[in-house]
Amino acid sequence: MLKGIKRCISPELLYVLDKMGHGDEIVISDGNFPGESIGKDNIVIRSDGTGVPELLSAVLELMPLDTYADPVYLMDKTASDKDLEIPIWDEYRKILADHTDAEPIFLERQAFYDRAKKAYAVVVTGEGAIYANILLKKGVVK
Repeated sequence: MLKGIKRCISPELLYVLDKMGHGDEIVISDGNFPGESIGKDNIVIRSDGTGVPELLSAVLELMPLDTYADPVYLMDKTASDKDLEIPIWDEYRKILADHTDAEPIFLERQAFYDRAKKAYAVVVTGEGAIYANILLKKGVVK
């Protein structure tokens, strides 16, 4: 174990975060996300005992967000869910506020999947909230 590293950051995830370079992207997904099939050409890390907000907060303590391009993407609701409240997005905004002034960009479901397929890594959590998938673009350490 290391000092200052949250327990939800596994050794594998710490290694991946360190290996990622500027512009590389990582997905932190809810438990319903098809991480294994979307990430078949990426690195897939399981974090089943963790929720997305906890992991997002811990990752952002270690990884800078991009300041040259949009750094945060969320999967938007489908038309059939347009009236559905998604309170976890408010949690994300609170967490992100300490790390960026950028607002999340909402991507249509299939567009999010297509982008996730190109991500450096996909972390599948045990998060039960729907539409809780978030994609982060790594920045530079200044």
